[in-house]
Amino acid sequence: MDQFEKLLCEYRSAVERFVKYKLPSSFDADDILQEVYIAANRNFDTLSDKSNFKAWIISIARNKCNDYYRCSAKSMEIPLEEVREMELSRGRMGITEAHCVHDTLNCLADKDKEVLYLYFFLDIPQAEIAKKLNIPLGTVKSRLHTAKQNFKKKYPYPPKTKGEFIMKNLPGIMPKYTITRSEKQPFSVIWEELMGWFLVPKLGEKLSWGLYSMPERKLAESDEMEGIGKAEVHGIEGVEITVKTNNPMECNSEGGQKKVSRTFVAQLTDTHCRYLAESHMKDGVKHLYTFLDGDSFLENWGFGENNCGNETHISPKGDIIRRGSTITTADKPFLLDIAGRFQVTIAGKEYDTVCVMDIETYNPGVASEQYLDKNGRTILWRRFNRDDWAYNYYKQRWSEKLPDNERITVNGETYVHWYDCITDYIL
Repeated sequence: MDQFEKLLCEYRSAVERFVKYKLPSSFDADDILQEVYIAANRNFDTLSDKSNFKAWIISIARNKCNDYYRCSAKSMEIPLEEVREMELSRGRMGITEAHCVHDTLNCLADKDKEVLYLYFFLDIPQAEIAKKLNIPLGTVKSRLHTAKQNFKKKYPYPPKTKGEFIMKNLPGIMPKYTITRSEKQPFSVIWEELMGWFLVPKLGEKLSWGLYSMPERKLAESDEMEGIGKAEVHGIEGVEITVKTNNPMECNSEGGQKKVSRTFVAQLTDTHCRYLAESHMKDGVKHLYTFLDGDSFLENWGFGENNCGNETHISPKGDIIRRGSTITTADKPFLLDIAGRFQVTIAGKEYDTVCVMDIETYNPGVASEQYLDKNGRTILWRRFNRDDWAYNYYKQRWSEKLPDNERITVNGETYVHWYDCITDYIL
């Protein structure tokens, strides 16, 4: 095996993840990957510093993906009426289904639809749009500005106004709650929150949430989060999110500090929500991980096949069946499903919710219950550990460590309630 083959073998998975993130079709992605490998092999001798191989071949992949979209744009017929919904989903935001965006576009005049589609979905620069439509660049800029304003007026989810979100103080003691199973059928829900962190990754969104240890019910850790701006990771656009953690748990602390911070970049599409990057301080050094960094990222922040993320449109699948405290599951990866409808009463308020259960998608031996209302927002989140989870670290089974805590059974294994989380959404 020569040097090129060895380096390609080492970084092939990173290149494949990048291309499959960028292109809407697995068949097209396979074709582009072949072009990338051929181009890289042909030009390998021009790479003077072989330690830069990963960045170099990713740049080749990025150029090939851009060429793919340019070719698509040239072959696209205008006007836009004949464009199918799936074609509208191709663009800088990854693979999305258009739904509300598509419906809003259909309400616009043809000139508005045309320029928005070319600029945002096909990612064509304004100068190239001017050439394609045979109009001056100034006209493109003016038309684009007008189209964006018209879109904002008709889009059903307007941006939140500045100052609308106000951080609320979290209680020091977990409010008492009851969970009662409903006889009604579970409802489907659009769940856009970041898995495990509760914030919807959109510009201007703010959220505070707390983690409460059981059975003491005391606030053990609290986090303040905010979507502060657009960010791009390896050509994929997302939102940068800052996190300020107060009294962090041992696993999140930095040298015993009472306040620490980290940053996420996350992407929300019409079908999925996923992490693209995470950074935090450790031993005085800032560590940065992205979706191309293999297991070091995917084991902590990845979810779904090729890290597609968690689905935003959740309906009962029958993968997780719950009868009281007894849960049985299908034999498949990424077990996340609605496991019933429940009335949750907490802090004197009642909520109609569905329970989304997550069985060992975070890590082996961990199960969670996430009670979502019809707005897709978390009312209550509860974590359970398999009885032998992290036994080598704690030197105890959880039934011994927390003998009075609630238990559930998953596929015959005992899981013990550890802690709960609530957000300022319910306060």
